[in-house]
Amino acid sequence: MQPTWYRRNGEVITLNLHIQPGAKRSEIVGLHGEALKIKLAAPPIEGRANEALLKFIAGLFGVPLRNTELKQGGQSRHKVVAVTGSAVDPESLLP
Repeated sequence: MQPTWYRRNGEVITLNLHIQPGAKRSEIVGLHGEALKIKLAAPPIEGRANEALLKFIAGLFGVPLRNTELKQGGQSRHKVVAVTGSAVDPESLLP
């Protein structure tokens, strides 16, 4: 059965995320419904959390920042992020 928190289409991985900004450190918490929950150390001010999220995701998937894109949820806790060109299996990121 395909997990609901991510989809792989060719070399693009689309992630459904639930973000908790303003945490002590950035980390993956686990699944939150049909989304991967991530705590972010950045505050939700002037897009800083979105920028920090893309850097965090790029690091997890071992791709340059330019290979990550925020598709939906710029002002929301629920976000959709696309990652291109990663060999990392999203399942391996779960705690």
